[in-house]
Amino acid sequence: MMKKGFTLVEIMIVVAIIALLAAIAIPNLLRARLTANEASAQATLRTISTAAETYAAANNGNFPTSIDDLTTVNATPPYLNEDYTAAPRQGYNYTFISDSAGYEATAAPLECGSTGNHDFNVTTGGVLVSAACS
Repeated sequence: MMKKGFTLVEIMIVVAIIALLAAIAIPNLLRARLTANEASAQATLRTISTAAETYAAANNGNFPTSIDDLTTVNATPPYLNEDYTAAPRQGYNYTFISDSAGYEATAAPLECGSTGNHDFNVTTGGVLVSAACS
């Protein structure tokens, strides 16, 4: 009577095929994550910019002097639901610098190449620019 089952060669072929598929898929998944982080950073900066521009429109052209002027800390109703500069979000750190004449918001990856490949910056007027991170 003959035993049924897989031979060692058959199992090794299956393992090799799985390893090959993983070697192809993992870099694509990492690239997709970087792209998603960068898209999120751009969207967050646009949100901050829109809030600052709306604040200025409601305050005789004076821009907020800090991120607190846009959040629930000082604004009723708030222009932003949260302080995006308080903690990293999706691989990016955010900063907001402002005075009554204008503002600048930046997004920098936590680790260049791992969480993002670009720094993003938006200034008064809502102009968003990017540059390769250093």
